[in-house]
Amino acid sequence: MKIVRLKTAVVEGNFDWTFVRIETDEGIHGLGECFFAPGLTSILRSLEHVLLGEDPRDIHRLFRKLQLATSGAGSVAGIVYNAISGIEAALWDVLGQWLEVPIYRLLGGKFRDRIRVYADCHGGEALESLDEVLRSRAPSWTAQTIQHAPKDYFGESDEAPSPLDDYREHALAMRSKGYTVLKFDLDVPGTQGSDSYNRCLTNRAIDHMVGLTGAIREAVGFDTDLAVDCHWRYSVSDVVKMAHELEPFRLLWLEDPVPPGNADALRAVSSRIRIPVATGENLFLVEGFREIVETHALGIVTPDVQKVGGLSVACQIANMADEQTIPVAPHNISSPVGTLASAHYCAAIPNFLALEFHADHVPFWNDLVEGMEKPLIQDGFIRLPEKPGLGLQLNEDVARKYARKGEPFF
Repeated sequence: MKIVRLKTAVVEGNFDWTFVRIETDEGIHGLGECFFAPGLTSILRSLEHVLLGEDPRDIHRLFRKLQLATSGAGSVAGIVYNAISGIEAALWDVLGQWLEVPIYRLLGGKFRDRIRVYADCHGGEALESLDEVLRSRAPSWTAQTIQHAPKDYFGESDEAPSPLDDYREHALAMRSKGYTVLKFDLDVPGTQGSDSYNRCLTNRAIDHMVGLTGAIREAVGFDTDLAVDCHWRYSVSDVVKMAHELEPFRLLWLEDPVPPGNADALRAVSSRIRIPVATGENLFLVEGFREIVETHALGIVTPDVQKVGGLSVACQIANMADEQTIPVAPHNISSPVGTLASAHYCAAIPNFLALEFHADHVPFWNDLVEGMEKPLIQDGFIRLPEKPGLGLQLNEDVARKYARKGEPFF
């Protein structure tokens, strides 16, 4: 079997969902998804030449070949792995179809039949659609009746904070759909300090964080697990002050409290609070996780399968974390394609906790795929299909309808 083509398509969801299709001379097509990045499809087009004529079943060798091919561009980490991760997933899909077994079988079999999903609720209302540099845009699936002014998600904000009742209602609405874990952002309007760039929090900002967390906890009770996300915005000293105020709410985790890659800062937070610290979505390969896992600088590992390096790398990270008794809760903002690939991974590791879902408000999310039972998420869980490979196909009619303008479509 030989690879004859690599094709891409980009669908404009609440983020850009970039699909990779590996085509072979035996008529088997593998499907993968990449985490968004500036210039991603250009990287993928360049990598096609590295794969043409190769046997797609040699997944580990091709992964190494892709690494070597991009070594001059700095392949120790970075957005090249967004591309490689999607390619690697597509190769697993090809192998599974060729062997007529699901991907989770190729990863060693499953520990569980159902994958627990947590709903990322953002704030008092759904997160709007963001482009590859986190600029807001008018979603393609909504009526364009109001002029949209793009804004920087990480910039200064003059928005008024959402009422606490909005958080309560959002939490209850998601719990009514069967989710047993909810996550809300703490870095929302009303929680900025006096400066957008110095990572410092005022007492007023901390009080607002405590108030919105308390409102959510009051609404759903303690039977529903609750996590919060800081998006790596804050200083060690201020996030510790904030976390101490949040401890009575018995949070499942505090996510990305300080900038990624600073193991000392992460350890300084973890050692001084009683809430498990979660991080990992912005780290790459096993090397990116080794120090923080082996030194217990965190309590929960959150790799993103669509950019960490792929399924094999993610499994190595999970095994390393399991040796240290650390659970895994994968980050995931993808379409059903990437979500199901992540679900295969979650089934195959012992220390899985929960898988993120970030697109409840995207109306065509389930319509984007076919060939399996819908909806993909039922009562807060994904039941893995027993079909070969990934277990679903992209609905190209729906994908084309919401394709991003200016990008190739297969």
